[in-house]
Amino acid sequence: MFPAATSVLPVQPQTRREPVGRQGLIWQLLSGALDSLAVASGAAEVLDCGGGSGTFAVPIAQSGAVVTVVDISVDALGTLRRRAEDAGVGKRVNAVQGDVEALADAIGSATFDLVLAHGILGAVEDVAAAFVAIAGRVRPGGQLSVLVENPVAGVLARAMAGDLAAALQELHALTARQSALGPDSVRALCEDHGLRVEAEHGIGVFGELVPGRALDAPGAREALEQLESDSATHAPFRDIAARVHLLARRPAG
Repeated sequence: MFPAATSVLPVQPQTRREPVGRQGLIWQLLSGALDSLAVASGAAEVLDCGGGSGTFAVPIAQSGAVVTVVDISVDALGTLRRRAEDAGVGKRVNAVQGDVEALADAIGSATFDLVLAHGILGAVEDVAAAFVAIAGRVRPGGQLSVLVENPVAGVLARAMAGDLAAALQELHALTARQSALGPDSVRALCEDHGLRVEAEHGIGVFGELVPGRALDAPGAREALEQLESDSATHAPFRDIAARVHLLARRPAG
């Protein structure tokens, strides 16, 4: 069992260093998700599956939530603890060493208002079993945040790099693998396990396509971030993004 949550602590204003670039767009989505939670007890309780060194756990804790990070890497959790202490939220971050595919061993039967599964589904051996374990931690009325690679983007990236043979091979492999992990399979898993997808955003629509030298122009990086943000929900741009972020909610009733 992980250490008892410290949600009784008063929320103190913190100087928050928010993620930037692609991570900045994901942070905006997570911030909106946190704002939408109806938490009667005060501080929201968040589980970050495979959250590593705390890219999102620390700013989430700085927002006043209590965050439990489960990760297999002892080194990453050590970095997480240092970052949390440096940010003044050490008592709001629980670092738990464990396997996401065996969450019960790491955190018992605890449930949470917001559960993050960012990139972790692509790293497990049994996606279906891992998803069941992760989704089961979402409380009624709570949300699941999933970030998954977009298989379609791999075909496009190889073609843009000039490796057309590899792009063709990737396309044929993609069409042959009906069970390939991607946004479609995540949507199906959510539906199968009582979660309703409320929002879907493409992450990294243009970043891989823009020549590096173009970003040296004044205001180019800011324009790219705005372009990414404004195109994230629109087809066909969302459909070719490098990654896709989905927010799903478990009905409260």
